[in-house]
Amino acid sequence: MTAYFMVRAQVMDASVKKDFDRWYQDEHLPDALKGFKARRAWRGWSAVDPSVHHAFYEFDDLARAQAIQGSDALKQLVAEFDRAWGNKVTRTRDFVEVIQAVGTR
Repeated sequence: MTAYFMVRAQVMDASVKKDFDRWYQDEHLPDALKGFKARRAWRGWSAVDPSVHHAFYEFDDLARAQAIQGSDALKQLVAEFDRAWGNKVTRTRDFVEVIQAVGTR
């Protein structure tokens, strides 16, 4: 079943939020989508905490999502993220496998 790689980033320095948003939009999200060979990707800012940014990468299954761990693509993206943002933005990562879906779609 579908699985997601999720990245939660927190902008610790509010003065870089606009630049971070632009960089993620123009560079990081498209590069990650291509590098991970994900089905699709999207991102957004938290409505509860405006310093928190979430990015989601969709895969056909958990095995394909988890296959990005240790990949050259992930290593390069992490290195670029660290170079660009250092300690101004922190992040955590998680994998989620869909085990149930309900709805009309």
